[in-house]
Amino acid sequence: MVKSTSNMSDIYCRFQFQTFLKDSEISQVYVKGARIWIPDSEKVWVGAELLENYTGQKSVKIQIEDNGQERNFEIKDKNRLPHLRNPEILIGENDLTSLSYLNEPEVLYNLRVRFLERNCIYTYCGIVLVAINPYQQLPIYGNELIQMYSGQDMGTMDPHIFAVAEEAFKLMSRFDKNQSIIVSGESGAGKTVSAKYAMRYFAMVGGSQTETQVEQKVLASNPIMEAIGNAKTTRNDNSSRFGKYIEISFNKKNEIIGAHMRTYLLEKSRVVFQASEERNYHIFYQLCASRDLPEYKKFCLLSPDDFFYTSHGQAPEIDGVDDAEDLISAREALTMLGISEKNQMMIFQIQSAVLHFGNVKLREADGESSEIKKDDKHLTIMCKLLGIEESQMRMWLCHKKIVTVGEVLTKPLTLTQASFAQDALAKHIYAQTFDWIVEKVNRALHSTTKSTKFIGVLDIYGFETFEINSFEQFCINYANEKLQQIFNMHVFKLEQEEYVREAIEWSFIDFYDNQPCIDLIESKLGILDLLDEECKMPKGSDENWCQKLYDKHLGKAKHFEKPRMSRSAFIINHFADRVEYQADGFLEKNRDTVLEEHLNILRASEFELVAELFEEKVDPNEKKSRAGSATTHAMRQGPKGGGRSNKKTVGSQQVQKATVGDQFRDSLHKLMQTLNATTPHYIRCIKPNDEKEAFVFEPNRAVEQLRACGVLETIRISAAGYPSRWTYPEFFQRYRVLARSKDINRSNTKKTCENVLTKVIQDPEKYRFGKTKIFFRAGQVAYLEKLRSDKLKACGIMIQKHVKGWLARRRYQRITKSIMLLQKYGRGLLARRHAKFLRETFAATRIQKRWRGHTARVRYLKIRGAAVVIQSAIRGHFGRLLFKKELHEHRAITIQKLVRSWLARKRYKKVMRGIVLLQSHFRRRRAKRELKKLKIEAKSVEHIKNVNKGLENKIIQLQQKLDAKNKEALGMKEQDVYIRQLKGDMEKLRTSNEEGKKSSNKVSELVQQIKDLQEELSRERKEKEVLVTERDKTRKEHTQVLSKLAEEKCKLKEELDEANLKLQQQETETGDVMKKKLEEANKLLQAEFESERSHHQRLVKEHARLQQRLENLQSEFQVLTSPQGHKRTPSDISAISLESYTSSVSPDDIKYDEEGPEEKDQGYGTKKKKKAPAPPVPTATAIEKEMKDVDIGLVLKLQNKVKELERQRTELEEKVESYEEETPRGSRDSAVIPNSAFDALKMQELQNENDKLKREVNKLMKSISENVNFEKGGSNSPAGKEFMDQFTAMADELDRRREECLQLRAMLAEKSITTHAIAKESYGGMDDIVNEDNELALAYRTQKELNRLLENQLQKTEKDMKKKEDKLKREIKELKQENEAAQKTISQNLQLGPEAKIEATMQHEITRLTSENLDLREKADKQSDQIRKMKKMLKVYTKKLKDGDVAEIEAELEREDKQKKSDDSVATVKHLDRTYMGMLEYQKEDEAQLIKCLIMDLKPKVAQGLLPGLPAYVLFMCVRHTDYINDDEKVRTLLTNTINGIKKCVKKHNKDLERVILWLANTCRLLHTLKQYSGEKSFQSENTSRQNEHCLRNFDLSEYRQVFSDLAVWIYQTMIKHMEEALQPMVVAAVLEHEAIAGLTASKPAGMRGRSSSTATDENVRELSLDSLMKVLNKYSQNLSQHAVDPELIKQVFRQLYYYIGSNALNNLLLRKDMCNWSKGMQIRYNLSHLEQWLRDNKLNESGAQSTLETITQASQLLQARKSDADVDSICEMCSKLTTPQIVKILNLYTPVDEFEERVPISFIRKIQERLKTTRNDDDNTLLIDIKYSFPVTFPFNPSSLTLDTVEIPESLHLEFLTRV
Repeated sequence: MVKSTSNMSDIYCRFQFQTFLKDSEISQVYVKGARIWIPDSEKVWVGAELLENYTGQKSVKIQIEDNGQERNFEIKDKNRLPHLRNPEILIGENDLTSLSYLNEPEVLYNLRVRFLERNCIYTYCGIVLVAINPYQQLPIYGNELIQMYSGQDMGTMDPHIFAVAEEAFKLMSRFDKNQSIIVSGESGAGKTVSAKYAMRYFAMVGGSQTETQVEQKVLASNPIMEAIGNAKTTRNDNSSRFGKYIEISFNKKNEIIGAHMRTYLLEKSRVVFQASEERNYHIFYQLCASRDLPEYKKFCLLSPDDFFYTSHGQAPEIDGVDDAEDLISAREALTMLGISEKNQMMIFQIQSAVLHFGNVKLREADGESSEIKKDDKHLTIMCKLLGIEESQMRMWLCHKKIVTVGEVLTKPLTLTQASFAQDALAKHIYAQTFDWIVEKVNRALHSTTKSTKFIGVLDIYGFETFEINSFEQFCINYANEKLQQIFNMHVFKLEQEEYVREAIEWSFIDFYDNQPCIDLIESKLGILDLLDEECKMPKGSDENWCQKLYDKHLGKAKHFEKPRMSRSAFIINHFADRVEYQADGFLEKNRDTVLEEHLNILRASEFELVAELFEEKVDPNEKKSRAGSATTHAMRQGPKGGGRSNKKTVGSQQVQKATVGDQFRDSLHKLMQTLNATTPHYIRCIKPNDEKEAFVFEPNRAVEQLRACGVLETIRISAAGYPSRWTYPEFFQRYRVLARSKDINRSNTKKTCENVLTKVIQDPEKYRFGKTKIFFRAGQVAYLEKLRSDKLKACGIMIQKHVKGWLARRRYQRITKSIMLLQKYGRGLLARRHAKFLRETFAATRIQKRWRGHTARVRYLKIRGAAVVIQSAIRGHFGRLLFKKELHEHRAITIQKLVRSWLARKRYKKVMRGIVLLQSHFRRRRAKRELKKLKIEAKSVEHIKNVNKGLENKIIQLQQKLDAKNKEALGMKEQDVYIRQLKGDMEKLRTSNEEGKKSSNKVSELVQQIKDLQEELSRERKEKEVLVTERDKTRKEHTQVLSKLAEEKCKLKEELDEANLKLQQQETETGDVMKKKLEEANKLLQAEFESERSHHQRLVKEHARLQQRLENLQSEFQVLTSPQGHKRTPSDISAISLESYTSSVSPDDIKYDEEGPEEKDQGYGTKKKKKAPAPPVPTATAIEKEMKDVDIGLVLKLQNKVKELERQRTELEEKVESYEEETPRGSRDSAVIPNSAFDALKMQELQNENDKLKREVNKLMKSISENVNFEKGGSNSPAGKEFMDQFTAMADELDRRREECLQLRAMLAEKSITTHAIAKESYGGMDDIVNEDNELALAYRTQKELNRLLENQLQKTEKDMKKKEDKLKREIKELKQENEAAQKTISQNLQLGPEAKIEATMQHEITRLTSENLDLREKADKQSDQIRKMKKMLKVYTKKLKDGDVAEIEAELEREDKQKKSDDSVATVKHLDRTYMGMLEYQKEDEAQLIKCLIMDLKPKVAQGLLPGLPAYVLFMCVRHTDYINDDEKVRTLLTNTINGIKKCVKKHNKDLERVILWLANTCRLLHTLKQYSGEKSFQSENTSRQNEHCLRNFDLSEYRQVFSDLAVWIYQTMIKHMEEALQPMVVAAVLEHEAIAGLTASKPAGMRGRSSSTATDENVRELSLDSLMKVLNKYSQNLSQHAVDPELIKQVFRQLYYYIGSNALNNLLLRKDMCNWSKGMQIRYNLSHLEQWLRDNKLNESGAQSTLETITQASQLLQARKSDADVDSICEMCSKLTTPQIVKILNLYTPVDEFEERVPISFIRKIQERLKTTRNDDDNTLLIDIKYSFPVTFPFNPSSLTLDTVEIPESLHLEFLTRV
């Protein structure tokens, strides 16, 4: 299917010329007036227009569009004609694949238009998102934009990186397939920023609700990696100098749970050298900028210009960047990721040491040697910061060791070699620190939760070519070759899938395959292979390696060439360009060596982290080498000749590590495997200019990057097939003007399109008909557009002709009519003038008369007013004097009253205080006496025995239970033997039955048997009836007994509650003090333990460091004692270093390695750790086969036992759950037994039990193994499963029993432990003083009472749960039995004959009756057991009654009987007329039932048939009764439970909108009722006299009114949120996409993004329309009205909903280019008019909802308005509600659908911006509206005219316990 090409003679030949037209079509397309593209040296491509037809001549006359110049354009080959230009209607498209002509100049021009004219930096190109760096901060990455793109289809929104991220997230969540986002581009193109925004999007949409720190940690890794891995280059101020692949892991709920980072090819050479105008890594400059801070003083840092490693570029600062602030951000990120403050400062100390190390000066010494000055302060500071010996570093920086057979030689280094070794060590230190930080970041981002899927973000370097290209550029371009191959195959795969899905015929697509270039690099004997081979050679050099490349590949590989003038360079023809590489330094960079002596010095550092960085770790890439080879470590470029001298060094192990090329190839291979296993998404970043100027576009730079990043290859592959695609409805809607009426078949759109195309396009190869789309070759859509335009022009001319004639006739008729009107009106004018003169004369006389009367009246009124004012002033003065006098007397009386009352209260308080002091003194003395008695008693031996006696009894009881269980197991074995005997008897009976069947009297026997069975059946039925009657009797007796017991229980419960209150008061006084002291002691012990542990680890690592220092000192001593520097050393040096390494590994590190997760790939140089396979486990099939040999009877018994144990286990679990629910949280916190003693006892007990259980399990397994062979396969049997379940259940039972014993033992042990600890801590070790005030005794009694209370509650819960469980089990069992019996009967009857069917039926009937009989007997036994229990309980109560006062109890029972009789008599009088007070009386114990029936169980359908607001009225009437009886505690609990019940109901049914509306209405009604009947005058203005009588008398519930108001606000917000969630998918479809005016809009072709897999189907779009939105609004209005929500509140609801609709619609409009045209503006305005009409129809037009639509209304008007220079002012006035960015965005997005419309010129947009700046003073520059904004809600007072005494409670509410008063 794929035909690949590898001809690289001309890299750009694929993009230069038009090649898809035939000779017959050229004359039709290349005609006069055709618009073409021609090459240009400066602008790459310029537009031109043909001035003559092209008929095959050598040159054609053209005119350049930019300057109007005319010239001749030479055409050398008809197959290389100039590119055609697209129609203006397609310019500026979001997706480049939607262009009709797909070529390089169109791509470049479209990107330029979008970038410069519309300020759009993102554009789709098929599956690629092209991102152009604007070099300016744009407000397009806010959280509101993330919300808009979340959940949207990719093809409908504007291109954005959030759209690509949403596509990846959606595909991952829908199909559970891993995704990858590949971000590439050259330095400065914006790769890092793009990857950062993609991760930010995932952190927002994949936010976890439980792990709130995961998303912050993922984002926090960015500033850390930028600080240590980014640097300033000539092309980018924040260039990533390493590649990284971040995997963001998600769980099944699509929430982020962790991340992992892999890095590639860190540019270590930048540490020691930077080019001009470049910087080292940011971390160095950040440290230098913070050098004045106190914590950095010890680093002795200087200015960056004073350090050698940071002064190469002479550019220490970046404009607009504060390095000190960036360091603070990096430290905050390190802290968030769990890196301690100590390790952070140690990292900065190491980086500071690297800076000082660069300033160490080496100089030449005698001979070929070097030395360091003795007073070099930087060496001293560096050694101090790293914690190493200065003398050793001074020695080995200028010397090295050479190992020969049996001896070690010391050789001095030349100045060049020593300088190279110095730089190599600096690079190695930085690289190790970088890897350590990456590892810590990965550990912090790792999640223990299992990851089910991930999204990877690859931020990798783009294709690079410079004047001098070295090993780094070679690796970078090699990686891009691999990525380009994946990209080409993916693009081709998508095209192929589209063609196959549409079932069209298609030919081969010829695309560029770069596999030969990849084979040249990585195949056997390729460039990397030869490089590794040369590195192994003792005298290998770059020149030898280059010569081998010439010999092997020159002339054989098409992608390999040799430069003409060089023998140390080679050329590779990459997919993007020809690159010449200089071979100098390739070998040394590939070896990457560093001296082992330097590493040994660092390993002996006194700092723990420094030694950890350079530990010798087992590397799977290392391999043994011959003696004398060097241990290779991370290192970069060195001078010529230096490699040879570095090959022989001393090391603890003579190993050879994999080369850098090998590691990079392996890590790249793993990356390719990961990408191939995911769905890729591509982002290609483009750098528009090299000067970093904002919105400046250089075509030459852009086209180079487009060719290099594969964008044009996507265009070429698309153009080779069928790039333009239309659905049949879209094609018909657009081009129906080309069809004739006879060709149109509206019922079959596909047939209509076929009729049109066959007549319009003659060549059938130019298009294909798919299942749902039409596929066109490149250029055919432009041809159809031309035909459509010609047809519309012809139609327009014809329309103009008729219109002009009609206008001329109309003008003539208008002129004649005007003349006649002039004559008529002239005559009338003369007549009117005369009449006017007469009227004016008459009016003048009338005016004079009126004026004179008016002046006289004014004078009179003025005099009278003055008199009135004087009188009022005098009277007011006297009145104020009188008022002041009375007010003075009133205040004097008030002061006297208050003073006298204060004096009386003061005297009363003084007397009461004396009384209280006397009482407390007396009680304290009595308590001290009791305390002494208790102390004496507690010290006695008998007391301790009594305390422990209960525990021993309980343990004995548990042992007896275990013995009983064993006895039951033996009994089950005996029953098994009995069952076998019965089976033998049954076999005998079967044989005899078969013999009986053969006899002749078979029929008579069957008849007789049937009669017997019928008689037996009748007997069984009679017995059953008797049993049923007995059961009814026992049930009645049982209910009577229970009622009596319930009465006794209530009395006991009241007494218990009173006792509990007293105990709780005492507990709160003593428990808190005890708890604090115990917690402090526990914390102190833990701190001591942690300090001892850390001290031990430090000692271990100090021992390793000292051993390493010993080794170094021994070697230094040997060198110094040797006269010539040559001496044999003992052979145990390597062993010492090995020992130091092994001893330096702490137990904690080993534990971490054992327990830590599997280490992932960190890039090159690491391998995954494989765990050893687990031992095989016996399979279920093997267990089943062996179970066949086990006794079946035993298995059945075990099954029954297991079922019984399972039933007991479930009962206990339910008890524990109910206990946990009922126990308040505070009781858990205030537990007397702390965890320390309990854990200690538990550990000891578990050890004993573990040994015991091991012995028992071994015995059990041994007995099973004697009969069972697990090696056999097979499926597991039910018996085996039941056996294993039984084992598990018994183990669980033992664990629970053990826990109880441990708790009891811990209670005793802790008493002594905690007493001694408290005494030691607070009382100087004196145990007697601890319990001086009897606090321990009080605490013990309190705990004892609490345990007793909990036991009672558990017993009650156990009874309730047991009843429910028995009922459910009986029902399930009966259903199973009936089902199985029916199935067996049916299957048997179908297989047997007539006679056999009769027999089988009778057997089935016998079996059924027998089972029923057994069931009845079991029920009877249970009832009899229950009766016996009840009789025992009655005896107990009888005994209690005998002991007490029987006469008093009988009197109390008689009073209760009389009360019941009186209650019954009152309840029967229902119809008597009486006057009610509007109150409802209830008992306090019925409060929970009231809340349940009235709030929790009330359904909206039931409430609709009741009085509106009835629950609110009922609750308030209950409140009135509590006010009437003045019970403040009762009203408090009622209102609190009401509030909690409403909250619980709304939370539980938050998805039920009707229920939420119901309680919003009732909460508001209750709030209004509390105000109306509060007694405040401001709320009584509309009350009747009867309503005023019902006002509250004793309580002021104003505070509760505020609580109910807050509750109503919360319910309102919940309701609005639910409504908005329901409206969200409808808004865009109803307001923007709904086409109420058919045929008004005409669509354009969609690109590949329109065909995205995540795009919604047409069926879903059709379901959501304007009608569906109106239906939902009608439903909301109906629900609000049915539940009588306040009208003012309804207006607020719809104002909020309309705001949400308008803001959501506007935000989507601002992000969708296809919606910004004139016809869509008309459609949107029409749809909005329906919404406004709906408001008027529902009388909500005054709610302010219509004003919330002004923004989207003005946006639609802007789309429809004229856009000329004369309309600037009118547009600015019209769009008063839109912000400036919104207006500019809409004008930029405005795209004509037809050619007859004009685009908005850039000059017009600039004028609009200037006009808005001058007219508007606001600073609102927001683009998107905040859709989450909510208007403040208010609840205006709305009193009710209903009186409370008329409210009646229906029986449907089940509130019979309420009594009207």
